[in-house]
Amino acid sequence: MLRVTELSLPLHHPGEAIPAALCKRLRITPRDLIKHVVARRAHDARDKANIRLVYSIDVNVKNEEAVLARFAKDRNVQRTPNTHYRIVPRTLPAGALRPVVIGAGPCGLMAALILAQMGLRPIILDRGKVVRERTKDTWGLWRRSVLNPESNVQFGEGGAGTFSDGKLYSRIKDPRHLDRKVLMEFVKAGAPPEILTEAHPHIGTFRLVTMVESIRESIEGLGGEYRFEHRVEGLDIEGGKVRGLHIHNGEYLEADRVILAIGHSARDTFAMLQAAGVFVEAKPFSIGVRIEHPQSWIDKARFGADAGNPILGAAEYHISHHCSNGRTVYSFCMCPGGTVVAATSEEGRVATNGMSQYSRNERNANSGFVVAIDPERDYPGDPLAGLAFQRHWESLAYVAGGSNYRAPAQRVGDFLAGRPSESLGSVVPSYRPGVTPTDLAACLPDYAVEAMREAIPVFGKQIPGYDHPEVVMTGVETRTSSPVRFTRGGDFQSLTVKGLFPAGEGAGYAGGILSAAVDGIKVAEALAATC
Repeated sequence: MLRVTELSLPLHHPGEAIPAALCKRLRITPRDLIKHVVARRAHDARDKANIRLVYSIDVNVKNEEAVLARFAKDRNVQRTPNTHYRIVPRTLPAGALRPVVIGAGPCGLMAALILAQMGLRPIILDRGKVVRERTKDTWGLWRRSVLNPESNVQFGEGGAGTFSDGKLYSRIKDPRHLDRKVLMEFVKAGAPPEILTEAHPHIGTFRLVTMVESIRESIEGLGGEYRFEHRVEGLDIEGGKVRGLHIHNGEYLEADRVILAIGHSARDTFAMLQAAGVFVEAKPFSIGVRIEHPQSWIDKARFGADAGNPILGAAEYHISHHCSNGRTVYSFCMCPGGTVVAATSEEGRVATNGMSQYSRNERNANSGFVVAIDPERDYPGDPLAGLAFQRHWESLAYVAGGSNYRAPAQRVGDFLAGRPSESLGSVVPSYRPGVTPTDLAACLPDYAVEAMREAIPVFGKQIPGYDHPEVVMTGVETRTSSPVRFTRGGDFQSLTVKGLFPAGEGAGYAGGILSAAVDGIKVAEALAATC
């Protein structure tokens, strides 16, 4: 087959327009076109008056070699890439220990699934609970202000991605098309088939829950074993090699091949690993707030008269600004038609995140509105200094919100004027268990406040209504990515502890569901190569 990319058609084109455009593009007759399948569909809304759908399409044609030769220098007409993933069966030698995966988030799940499909029968440890029980605990915080530090938005089956927009796209380089393997497995587990063709696919929280359960069933059916409510609190290292794991309940698990997929909020585990001699270094992340606008404003700003078109769905945005103080402000993890959620995992602290369902039909759009920071300038010294930085601002947010897990919030008009909000306006914040109108400058670094005040009017010129004085901001957003990296070598193992395979977002090698899952595949392959 051939793949034709960048095939642009009007938003409201009829179905027969696709084969006609293919024939015109390839300079063939309709008789020469045997079959065509949409591989990817995106939209181009840069001109709101002329929104286009942009396709990548796989085609079967007569005289394929001749057609391909005709477009030898055209990168938009190529052979269809082979995206099939081939599992290489493995057998553990007699007496060998089963591989262990710590963490059941996107990275850990995919690593465990690959190991199970290879025949290596992994053991999966997670400090949290099964996803249904975890969901109840998470709602306990949102509805009753009751936090379970071991079972929440961050910890438990499915990882932090379970309570998010469920975005399934990434900017990582992926020449092996491992992302296709991930998406195929997700569809098998119950994700909508549209994620295979949409340019910016997402799943949504409710579907993620059932999908995670289905993946667990697959892993267990292949001989894998889950052990929930098992927090690893110590490594047994001998001669620079991992020999076993100490569990918080007093158990000891002998292990010599361990995938470390703990997520970006396992701060106590980060400290344990550093104390055990696992090489770790600080890395950049960001700090800011969640900003909410009525979704209808964003739809109109992005799609004009076509706002509400079901093909386009709820509009997204991606914006950034380089400020005069040297800082960069940008949107992060934009959630169309979603809600702002309480995402703390530690008592006495407030952290926010965004979440959407598959329908994306809630009243507001929300996005991280954050400022990039780096260890050299903002939290120098100890590799774990970024954790103390996060905790400091999360603690101030807890106090500013009323010391009851309500979050501090402020209208944009008041934030720009440098005055506390005494009430909120027409844009109703979605954060639960609730917000307290206040001054967000009290729980953000001064340089971040300065940069955000500069960026808001700039973004208002790009997206009409972005800087409306009634728009609401809720703080604080501190978990944009892991503040550390557990550096690994070319063999995917820790630089200082052999047999330990740092992976995913918590190890500093991914950002988001898809990139974490792809990293899980790579690390599983690297582990299997040592068997």
